[in-house]
Amino acid sequence: MTKKRIFIIADHGMALIYFLQSDVVQTLLDAGTEIVLFTDDETKDRIAERFGQPNLIFEGLRLKEANKYANTVQPRLQSLLIYLRRVGGSWRINNEAEDSHIWEVLKENTWKFRIGIWLPSALMILLLRSFKWARKMLVRMQMKFTSGIYDDLFEKYKPDLVIASTAGWRVDRYMLREAVKNGVPSMAAIIGWDNPSSYAIPGAFMDWATCWSEKQKEELVLGSDWDASRVHIGGIPSYDGYFRKTWLMAKDEYFKLHDLNPNRKLISYACSFVHFAPNYPNVEALAKMVDSGQLDEDAQLLIRLHPSHFQDRPAIFAEERKRIHALEEKYDNVHVVRPVALGGSLGYYGGEDMDEKTSMMAYSDVFVTVYSTMVVEAAVHDRPIVAAVIDTPGGWNKPGKYSLALQKIGGWPTHLRFREANAGRVAKNAVELQDVVNAYLKDISLDREERKAFIEQEITFTDASAGKRTAEFILKVLREN
Repeated sequence: MTKKRIFIIADHGMALIYFLQSDVVQTLLDAGTEIVLFTDDETKDRIAERFGQPNLIFEGLRLKEANKYANTVQPRLQSLLIYLRRVGGSWRINNEAEDSHIWEVLKENTWKFRIGIWLPSALMILLLRSFKWARKMLVRMQMKFTSGIYDDLFEKYKPDLVIASTAGWRVDRYMLREAVKNGVPSMAAIIGWDNPSSYAIPGAFMDWATCWSEKQKEELVLGSDWDASRVHIGGIPSYDGYFRKTWLMAKDEYFKLHDLNPNRKLISYACSFVHFAPNYPNVEALAKMVDSGQLDEDAQLLIRLHPSHFQDRPAIFAEERKRIHALEEKYDNVHVVRPVALGGSLGYYGGEDMDEKTSMMAYSDVFVTVYSTMVVEAAVHDRPIVAAVIDTPGGWNKPGKYSLALQKIGGWPTHLRFREANAGRVAKNAVELQDVVNAYLKDISLDREERKAFIEQEITFTDASAGKRTAEFILKVLREN
């Protein structure tokens, strides 16, 4: 095969793990391809220093130019198209996650917006969810906003394929549209567990997709009209390192890092869904349990904050972060992970802390969260899993901020699959949380077979082969086109 050139768009931390910390890029390079990887402009050089090798070129994604285009060229229409794209998936799949976004947009905008935009768009959503032609028309309308930001790069490199870490659901949409303009085929690498059910319609016309599982393929085909013959099930390359224990720290080293007591059981909590509701009630309940001896075993709590906790807007997220740190100061056996930021648009948890994340799950006696993707990752590590959904009455209780009770998100597609698989337990209040944590502390093997079946359903391949399988599919596409 003559040397082919691939553009890869990795505009967030999980995409860097998917492509660079798995076998995907290395397998492609070993096969003789040349790769131009586009990532955050501010951190590009640091990423290149870490991962650079022959035939792997790093370019900035020109995020400032892309965001300027989004904010200055008919910005209201572009925003409306993004909104419709996100909530317009076909009725043939579970639309509960999309529905929640509809109500979030209603709550967090003015009455003028609600009357002038939100109500008229309701009819458009009905059309989108009901008819394939309407969804195709929406993609065609988006193609009008093809920016030209990357014209010189297409001319310079003349790629044979463009691969994005979403189906044009982020700023990658502009490069994907330019790929269409330049007659270059494109592929979506589905990196997020809930992406096909939460973001729906592509942001550009695309040719292929590679995803985790039959479940995701079904969501892509039925929800947003992908051609089934062009959707590949390759698993999730980002998790190959879990199976190989690539990032796992020694237990004594990890416990020393967080000043953990090796004689106490470890309960870990990963904050999730903070955009919809506070996590604080979950965290506080666990903190009191480990401090007051309510559990059957001496235990300690390690808390992983959410990236949103480090945002200045809205301030409520940062306020919750401070309240969680206050619990750490108050209780001897409560600890908080101090994350390292990659910088730029990649923010926190951008792939630089896989050793931290892996070791937290691997050494937890019980893993607690709110249905986050980490329920899949914890199942890979064969850890008992609890979805804690202790609600604060009124949610965030802030004017103009939409809140959704945690107990009402159990029907979202990925959450429902977790529950139906019986891969873990759900706790709606502090008493239930105490009972289920005690049950798992007593017998870590509870639900083990269900966890195993769950990961086989959700990620397909559990032999650390997903990176090579995905790369082989990409090479097949290059050979045939």
